[in-house]
Order: sequence, then C-alpha cells, then structure tokens
Amino acid sequence: MLNVLRSEDTDVMIACLQALGFAVHADGSKVTVGISNVGGEIIPARTADLFVANSGTTMRFLTAMVSLGHGRYRLDGTARMRERPIDDLLNAQQQLGVTAYCELRNGCPPVIVEASGLAGGNVVMKGDVSSQFLSGLLMAAPLAQGDITIQVEGPIVSEPYIAMTTAMMQRYGARVETGSTGRFAVPGRQTYQARSYHIESDASAASYFFAAAAITRGTVTVLGLSRDSLQGDIHFADVLERMGCQATWSADGMTVRGAALRGIDVDMNAISDTVMTLAAVACFAVGPTTIRNIAHIRHKETDRLAALATQLRRVGAEVEELTDGMIIRPAPLHGATLETYNDHRMAMSLALLGLRVPGIRIVNPTCVAKTYPDFFADLDKLKM
Repeated sequence: MLNVLRSEDTDVMIACLQALGFAVHADGSKVTVGISNVGGEIIPARTADLFVANSGTTMRFLTAMVSLGHGRYRLDGTARMRERPIDDLLNAQQQLGVTAYCELRNGCPPVIVEASGLAGGNVVMKGDVSSQFLSGLLMAAPLAQGDITIQVEGPIVSEPYIAMTTAMMQRYGARVETGSTGRFAVPGRQTYQARSYHIESDASAASYFFAAAAITRGTVTVLGLSRDSLQGDIHFADVLERMGCQATWSADGMTVRGAALRGIDVDMNAISDTVMTLAAVACFAVGPTTIRNIAHIRHKETDRLAALATQLRRVGAEVEELTDGMIIRPAPLHGATLETYNDHRMAMSLALLGLRVPGIRIVNPTCVAKTYPDFFADLDKLKM
C-alpha cells in the first residue's frame, strides 16, 4: 500500500497485526506498507493481547477479523475506548457461532473473542451506532467457512463508509452482493487477492482546509482528491457551497473559494466526521446553522455534541444542543482557552476559529497525532 497515513492510529493497527503474527513491513516514514502471511493460517497467532489505544477502527475491524482465527484474543484500549459501545458487533458474531463478549459485561471493551473459524449463517444487526461494526464483519465474511447474509435493521450511520468497504472488498477480489433494504450477501470460502494500492488523499483532513477558505474568504486547493472518490467526506464541499462558497474540480484535486457565508439546515449523518468542521464555519455565517441526525457522534473519541457545544459557548457563540444535533447562532466571538478532550477532530476544528478570532488557545494540541500529526505545521503554511 502506497501513501499510507502517518499517524498514531496507523501505528496501532500495524502493531496489532504484528502481534497477530502477520509480517508487516513499513518504511521509516510509513508512506509504504506491505503485509504478508507466510504461515498459511488466516490468523497466524492463536492467542494475542491487543492494545488499540483509542482507535475505534482498529478495535472494530480486528474484533471482527479475529473471528476467523483459532484461539483466544483479547482487545483493550484507553479509558475512553472502554466507554465506547461494541455490543452490536459482538451480538452479530455470536449469531455466527463465535464466543465474543465484553470482559466487564458492560457492552464496552475490553473484548474477548474465542474463535474456531467463522461459520456461515444469517445475521441481523443494527447500524445506528457505528458503520464500522458492519464494515468489520463484511470484510471478514469472504473468508468464512460458509456463506453469510447480513440484514441491517434500521438506519446505517455514515453510510458512505459501507459503500467504500464493499468497493475495496471487490477491488481485492471478494464478491459481495448489496441490496437496497440493508441486506448484504457474501459467499464464503473466498480468498482476497494481493495487490498494490495507492491510497488517495484524506477527504476528512481536507475538510479543515476547505473550511479555512470559507472562514477567511480565501482560496485553498487540495491535491489528490477525485470527483469520483470513494470517500463520502468529499461532499463537505457541497455543504460549503450551500453556505455560499464555490467548489471546483480539476484533474488533480479540488479548490474551494470562500465567500460571504449564510447559515443552513443540514443532515450530516452521512459525513459526520466533518460536523465539527462545519460548526466552526457556522460561527462566521449570517443566520443560524442547524446540524441534524448525528446522535451517533456522542460515541466517538468524546461526546462530540456536548463537547463542541461547551467549547463554542466559551468563545461567545450561541449553541443549542439537541438530542441528535445542534443549532449554532453566530454572535460576537472572543479569545478563549479551549479543551480538546483528547479528541483530534476537536483540536483541528476549534483551531480554525483562530483564523479570525485573536486569542484562541488549544489545550493538548498534540492529540492531532491520532490521525494528522502535521496538522498545525500545514495550517501554518496557509497564506490566507
């Protein structure tokens, strides 16, 4: 894999894969990663104690993946990870005959998985807390001993990530059938085909720089993004256009030009990682901005709705916190010291306020290392 993200989350995943017995070769800058399995077993290790820090992706994907093994696996993380629900995934695994449970019996990690291969069968699961539960199970399903059918009850949050998952499965040679009613059918006894893959630029990270253009009425171009990207978060630019900005595509990326901003009413369920970015932009719009259908972000690195409302009020914004969203009413802003709750997206989003408001101080800015260690250095390069 080429153009691999340099971040704490990447390092955590690599360390866990190595603990599971995979040969993972990463160059010093983590730009290129190669993975091989020389032992023949789907999961080489028969026992492992995995520490995932606060990487929800690692926790959920590997919890599903180790169901393919033969042995006992324990997955644990930080104090916040121990507060993040995972029962929906474990219930799905149990329906397929896997012994998977929360060590503390509270619906959250640490997780114990006792596996003897993943059998086929039918699964009914929920998708309203995290799309990663479904993604993890989907990616494991082709290597199961029999066919697996998954029926998702109710809404699927962050649905573009499911489309990304199935597209990537197909690129690596797996067959998966998707239905319009939340049904997924995956034949068992398949094999993934090894291949080289160049990872495109991170649309979630790009959102902060598009927001910078919006806030300052400047112009920002991000290279390496395509109009037909698999990433749903490229549509954050569409949200900015509704607020008054201009977004244009070129052969090698996207450009956003800022303009006078107006408040909007928007459902952000599909691109919820950009909610906090939008909230920062909304502070400089004319009129209120209502962000809806994002109750699930309360289960992220922090309760992002409560945390965001609290910090925006500190700088003078008027914020009404809703059960599944918030209303931001612009008001005169002032400097303040802002908490991040050790959440990388809180730090990056709140930092945008400082592009227009003097005296913004971010506590624990190094938490951005989780997904974007060079964020502040890159932000400092902007000439707005």
